[in-house]
Amino acid sequence: MIKINPLSSLALVLLISGCAVGPDYQRPAAPTSLQYKEAKGWQQARPQDQIAKGNWWEVYHDSTLDGLLRQVSISNQNVAQYEAQYRQALALASESRSDLFPTVTGTGSSTRSGADASTSTSGQSVSNSHSLQASASWELDIWGKLRRTLEENRASADASAAELANITLSAQSTLAQDYFQLRILDQRIALYQKSVDIYQRYLTVIQNKYQAGSESRGTLAQAETQLESTRASALDLSWQRAQLEHAIAVLMGKTPAEFSLAAAPLEATLPPIPQALPADLLQRRPDIAQAERTMAAANAAVGVAIAGYYPDLTLSASAGYTGSSFRNLLTLPNRVWSLGPSLSGTLLDFGATSAKVEQARAAYDADVASYRQTVLSGFEEVENYLVALHTFGAEMQAQQRAAASAQESARVTYNQYQAGMIDYLDVATTENTSLTQQQSLLTLQSTQWVTSVQLIAALGGGWEGSK
Repeated sequence: MIKINPLSSLALVLLISGCAVGPDYQRPAAPTSLQYKEAKGWQQARPQDQIAKGNWWEVYHDSTLDGLLRQVSISNQNVAQYEAQYRQALALASESRSDLFPTVTGTGSSTRSGADASTSTSGQSVSNSHSLQASASWELDIWGKLRRTLEENRASADASAAELANITLSAQSTLAQDYFQLRILDQRIALYQKSVDIYQRYLTVIQNKYQAGSESRGTLAQAETQLESTRASALDLSWQRAQLEHAIAVLMGKTPAEFSLAAAPLEATLPPIPQALPADLLQRRPDIAQAERTMAAANAAVGVAIAGYYPDLTLSASAGYTGSSFRNLLTLPNRVWSLGPSLSGTLLDFGATSAKVEQARAAYDADVASYRQTVLSGFEEVENYLVALHTFGAEMQAQQRAAASAQESARVTYNQYQAGMIDYLDVATTENTSLTQQQSLLTLQSTQWVTSVQLIAALGGGWEGSK
């Protein structure tokens, strides 16, 4: 008949009851808004980063961009680093789960020992010892310390997954922004080259007039200055383009020498902003999910710290055989066993446990503040990008009219110069104005494309509602 220790019975009852010290996690209230100031149809944020976002960049309908962005999740080294950290967090959670179950170990040994004749009256003394044992130990999770640890590590793994998603989205959006800036730079460089060709023709005409004595040296110098200044500006943009090309290569996990992107027109389609944004978009932001799961992990850590006030109860058992003869080792006379609980706890630590609890609670409060600030920053970002894109429409139209008027003014002024009505200084001035207005238009377009990508990233990867 097996006798059950009363202490073990009590521990088993407490274990089954599922008692766990520390606060159960409840998501704290975060700053919310029924709708965006710059867009209708918005509701409060609740992390839903698990919603599949798909290839958000497909809204631009650019096959080259599509090919580049698909390589980010495969070859980007920052993404690879955080993917490995996520696997590490999963493994840590699995390790914590295994602590809830007994640990079983086995040992076997065989030794032969002897003493020299000088120390023995009967000559050399030889003895054999053989043993085969198995042991088990189980820390009973009476106060929920192990379960809180598992809860903490699972939340940390979820936070790591969200961090991986955030890093991936960041790398993808950065590449898309670099790509659109590079394509606009192609147009700006082409515009400068076109202007260089025009100014070269102007210079040729003025040189001919100067040699014929009908034009001054000052006019010739002005034409030369205009030409070389435009060439210098084109070279400066070429340097900027090279940097963007190098950045794109690194984002795809390649060296700059391995990658090149030929100049080409921008054939993408700028997606229109919906009149009403679905309510679940900001909820998908991975940085908000990361902050929320980090907060959950910190809450569980409070429970782990509080469990330090209570003793740990471990059940241990071992059984096996030991004897001098290996042949008769597995017989009843050679059997040995042990069974019993072990209770250990801190009797006096001069406030160390209390300090750990306060540290855990303070860390949780800090994570709550971080979570709320992340939500606030998310609202701010989307508001800023929305108002920027809404403003760009009218601004682009005004800039297009300004560029067209400047081109017409330059054409009329040059015709007047050819007719001998004005000096070349007027031509140079209007041509510079026309070039500046056209470059400003392209710069504004570049900002518009970049802001479009930033809005998509701020919404967690697209503005399509969840399916």
